[in-house]
Amino acid sequence: MRRAGKVLTGVDRVELAYLRAVLADPVPAFGLIRSKLGYILLDEAGMQALVTPLSGPDRGLDPSAHRTRTWRKARRLAVGRVVPTLLGRMLRLHVPQGAAYLNVGHSNLTARVLRTVQSALGARTAVMIHDIIPLEFPDYQRDGAVAPFAAMVDRVSRFADLILYNSHDTARLAEARMVQPPRAIVAHLGTELAAARSQDLPENLPPPRPYFVCVGTIEPRKNHAFLLDIWEEMGTDAPRLIIAGSRGWKNEDVFDRLDRLPPNGPVREVAGLSDGALAALIEGANGVLFPTHAEGFGLPATEAAARGVPLIVNDLNVFREILGEIPVYASVSDRYLWINKVKELAEAEPTPSRPKQFEPPTWDAHFKTVLRLT
Repeated sequence: MRRAGKVLTGVDRVELAYLRAVLADPVPAFGLIRSKLGYILLDEAGMQALVTPLSGPDRGLDPSAHRTRTWRKARRLAVGRVVPTLLGRMLRLHVPQGAAYLNVGHSNLTARVLRTVQSALGARTAVMIHDIIPLEFPDYQRDGAVAPFAAMVDRVSRFADLILYNSHDTARLAEARMVQPPRAIVAHLGTELAAARSQDLPENLPPPRPYFVCVGTIEPRKNHAFLLDIWEEMGTDAPRLIIAGSRGWKNEDVFDRLDRLPPNGPVREVAGLSDGALAALIEGANGVLFPTHAEGFGLPATEAAARGVPLIVNDLNVFREILGEIPVYASVSDRYLWINKVKELAEAEPTPSRPKQFEPPTWDAHFKTVLRLT
C-alpha cells in the first residue's frame, strides 16, 4: 500500500504474488494495513478489489492520484479501522482464533503487531526475509536505515514461528546473525514473464544492435559506476548501454555522470518503463548486465535468463545457486574480463529465437512448499 502507483520492485512483486495466492486459496484470509492513524482490516472482497490498483502504476493517472485513490478504496472497503492501541480488539472481533499471520514485505513488523497477533489470536507467525543487505553493506543504505533494519531482524528472530527465505544464501547469511534462529524453509521465488510490448518503448528505443541492458534502481549496491567506467574505457565505439531504472539514494557521483552523458552517446538512462516495454528491451539485447555487489535473489536476472538472453553477472553465491551455469560469471574486480565478455557478446550474430536453456522456479512450486507449512 505504501508503494501504490509506483513501478513494482522485486519485493513488491513477491507481495503481489502472495496476495493473489492467498485469495486463490480456499482458506479464509484477511488483510492488515498500517495507515497513518492506525490499522485497517480488509476481508477477501476488500483485498480482491485492491489487486489491480496494487499491480503497478496506472498509465492514465498521476502516481500521487493513484495512491490517494487506492487508500480511499481501502478505507471504504474496510471491515475494521482502529487506532494502534485497539489493534487486538479489532483482530479478536473479526479474525478466527488460531490464525496464521503471514508477512512477506519487510514492513509492519513492529513489536506491537507481532505481539498482538500472538496474544489476541494465538496466531502462528511466518515472515519472509528477502535479504540482509543493509547489514552486509551499511554504507550503501539510506541514512538512518540500518539500525531499524537490524532491529526488525532481531524482532523476527524472537517472535516468528517460521522464517521463509528466498534462497539458501539468504538463509545462511541471516541465520549467522541470529542467536537462536527460528524454524526456516527455503523456497525460490517464482518467475513470471510479462509479454513484450515494443510499442510501449520511448522514442529511439530499442537502439540499433548491439546493445546491453542493466536493470535496477540506481543505487550504490547495484554498482552502475562500474559499468560507466568500463563503457568509458571502451570509448566511442562501445556498444549501446541502456540503464533502466529509477534513481535511488546515496549515489550523487553516478547521478552527476548520468546527467553529463552526451545525447547521442553510447549510454542512455531510462526510467519508468512498463513491464511490457522492459521485456521488449531485454529480449532484443545482446546481453543483460548485473555487476551488483549483493542480491537476496535477483528476480531481474532470473527473468532475463528465462527469456534466453545472455547474462554477465558478478560472481555471487546466490546467482550460482539460482542460475547455475547459465550466466557468464565475472568478478567486478576484473574490469578487463567484463570488457572482453561484453565485446564477445556484442559481436555475436543475432538469432531470431534464442534457445531457452533455463527453467525458472515457478510460483506454483513456491506456494506448494510454503502455504502448506504456514
